[in-house]
Amino acid sequence: MKLNEGFLDSMKEAFALFRKNDPAAAAEIVKRAMRGEQTKTAPARHEGDIDKARARVPDVGQARHSSPPRQTGADVLDRGHFSAGRYANAAGQRSYKLYVPGGDHDAPLPLIVMLHGCTQDADDFAAGTQMNALAEKHGFMVVYPIQPQGANPSKCWNWFKPVDQQRDQGEPSLIAGITREVIAQHNVDPKRVYIAGLSAGGAMTAIMAQRYPDLYAAAGVHSGLPVGCAHDLPSALAAMRGGKTRVKAGKAGRAHVADTPTPRCPLIVFHGDADATVHQANASELVRGFTMAGAASEPTSFTDTGARKHTVRRMTSPEGVPAELWTVHGAPHAWSGGSSNGSYTDPVGPDASAEMVRFFLEHPRRH
Repeated sequence: MKLNEGFLDSMKEAFALFRKNDPAAAAEIVKRAMRGEQTKTAPARHEGDIDKARARVPDVGQARHSSPPRQTGADVLDRGHFSAGRYANAAGQRSYKLYVPGGDHDAPLPLIVMLHGCTQDADDFAAGTQMNALAEKHGFMVVYPIQPQGANPSKCWNWFKPVDQQRDQGEPSLIAGITREVIAQHNVDPKRVYIAGLSAGGAMTAIMAQRYPDLYAAAGVHSGLPVGCAHDLPSALAAMRGGKTRVKAGKAGRAHVADTPTPRCPLIVFHGDADATVHQANASELVRGFTMAGAASEPTSFTDTGARKHTVRRMTSPEGVPAELWTVHGAPHAWSGGSSNGSYTDPVGPDASAEMVRFFLEHPRRH
């Protein structure tokens, strides 16, 4: 799955203008590119130039990895059921796919909502994260809301638009609606409903966790961005590059976001420190309301056999809400430990899916 090269050229041009302090021109180029219009004839490029441009596109910007897929067993998935659904409200409609593990389930099951990154879809994200195989192992359901091309030409969740940063408005209302529909129609434990996402999906996950703490017990953000770091395309590009352009509370036409949002639910964050698409500084911003104290005052570094070196920081908020920050050293903008059967994965590991599931199941909603 490769991004359109013309679109990449436009993003490269937009970034160049943005660096020259011309955000209005940069935004105009991005808007034209997202409408499918040609911006200008780009000069001949070397392969390295394409890679650099791809790394700057506001989505999951690394190419599909060619490492052999990890063997989790496709036969495991055959025992479950992957079905399609559709939800609609005043904000629009979205399709989704739901995975229900095989076997008889008398007790209510946990539910994990998975938000894909740009250019992906439910099947691709399921294959890459291998969350369905973990659903069979641990006994939970997985729902994959699908962002259509009509809502965003690159199928990105619109995390940078003010209307899509609010509770009961825009895309958050659709994702929450899908979640509630699955809870109502299936045997789901409402105290064990979780949400996770990659890149643009990770940024939207942060919004959902902040706006719906009554719905989601915990959240997992992989290579994402914090709530309120952008309000349009220029500020989104700046945030992705590590700029701190936070939305000011109460300004007309923008999201009402506090400078330091109080953590609302347990949070686990994964980010590669070699991510050339979304700067690692965004991971630190995501956990800014959490602090390390006591026995966990120092980060723990790991060198697992067959996995990348990584550092884990375990923190809590002043209200006692827990968080984990996993920094994967040398990792690109890709799902850590994912399968190369899906796009934008780094099969080397550590296994983000397994760690998120472990973290989620440790933290049911307490009220």
